[in-house]
Amino acid sequence: MAQWPVYGTISGPIVMIGFGSIGRGMLPLIERHFTFDRNRLVIIDPDPLEGDLKFLKDHGVRFIQKAVTRDNYVDLLQPLLTEGEGQGFCVNLSVDTSSLDIMELCRSIGALYIDTVVEPWLGFYFDKSAGPEVRSNYALRETVLAARRRNPGGTTAVSCCGANPGMVSWFVKQALIDINRDTGHHAPEPKSREEWAALAQALGIKGIHIAERDTQRARDPKPSGVFVNTWSVEGFVSEGMQPAELGWGTHEKWMPENGRTHSEGCGAAIYLLQPGANTRVRSWCPTPGAQYGFLVTHNESISIADFLTVRKDGEAVYRPTCHYAYHPCNDAVLSLHEMFGRGGKPQEKHVILDERDIVDGKDELGVLLYGHRMNAYWYGSQLSIEETRDLAPHQNATGLQVTSAVLAGMVWALENPNAGIVEADDMDYRRCLEVQRPYLGPVKGFYTDWNPLEDLPGFFPEDIDTSDPWQFRNVLVR
Repeated sequence: MAQWPVYGTISGPIVMIGFGSIGRGMLPLIERHFTFDRNRLVIIDPDPLEGDLKFLKDHGVRFIQKAVTRDNYVDLLQPLLTEGEGQGFCVNLSVDTSSLDIMELCRSIGALYIDTVVEPWLGFYFDKSAGPEVRSNYALRETVLAARRRNPGGTTAVSCCGANPGMVSWFVKQALIDINRDTGHHAPEPKSREEWAALAQALGIKGIHIAERDTQRARDPKPSGVFVNTWSVEGFVSEGMQPAELGWGTHEKWMPENGRTHSEGCGAAIYLLQPGANTRVRSWCPTPGAQYGFLVTHNESISIADFLTVRKDGEAVYRPTCHYAYHPCNDAVLSLHEMFGRGGKPQEKHVILDERDIVDGKDELGVLLYGHRMNAYWYGSQLSIEETRDLAPHQNATGLQVTSAVLAGMVWALENPNAGIVEADDMDYRRCLEVQRPYLGPVKGFYTDWNPLEDLPGFFPEDIDTSDPWQFRNVLVR
């Protein structure tokens, strides 16, 4: 774009926590799209990569090399976020920091807040004394929902607003509108959570895959003993070692033997007694067609299923199954295979492929809504590395899908500063996609006749349900 829009003024300080691959991509978008006091922009990170300090110096940004911890977060963050006049904005892009604690601090001092995940304090993901239910994203999300119930309204805090979770919730709404139109249902566009859930039920949506294929390819092959990824290795390993989780649909007739329900909370999800990054599912994306994905736990698997639940007399009478079906870049697949071959012990060396390392490929990230009259519909972004280089600096295609969603969430928060604690599902999807879409490459919808029963090898007896191809029994690879 010849002239990028300035969406508003951040009148107070900006504090960015974390300066990994997403932070480096996020900084130029903040500079491009907001007016702010550069003297009050602060970035905090305990372990900057080589070159980061020069990068920040060139951008004229104040940098604090320190870990944000349970013991210091109030004393460290509060003075920074209240310095001078105006309303501060905390952009939390870190790992091993409690999203909830920082969020509540920001709200108590009137500062806006956004993050991309409900992150716990250091040690949570690998605490062997805690059972899998306690370490689940379901449990983490419930802490945020409890905080919203305790203190409704007030200063806006946007929870879980990256590509996924985040953008994909907006894609789901657009996909529902498309299917509503294309099937001749023609219901009016919903204006409330209840109306969105009723529309999904009326259209016969049995489930939703967050269906992603990352084909970005590095110039150099992955070395042995190195975990290579196109985004945070720490983040991927942490969520990949959590139990597999999925929103659990009311149409499901079978549950895996190692499946477990939750005794408290919204009741929208189940978890499996196995790590998500070692759990395969059958899915579909436009470019590769049928593919295997990993059922890695993500907040949107639970929040979308919860948002689209229809209740009668307190009981769920309709809910779609919802889960991630992620095929990362090939080097990341090899890295996972190597890690689980070592008993789940992560490699000591981590590499995040940046725009200089990648020779070609794209990140095809969308939502696959299935079970309706037209079988299945994928809607999403097909962003290539070549397009990414033209659109924004210092990131690959995966990163730009995340940072542009954070940008959209920041714009929405500035325009709605007293919305309380919100998830992406609660936000105006049209406004958010309007802000984000210039960074997403082709955004398209595709109908497909594919279903998971089509791809069974047929060499051996399969434990399947032929009466309904869209049962999770047929999706899960066993």
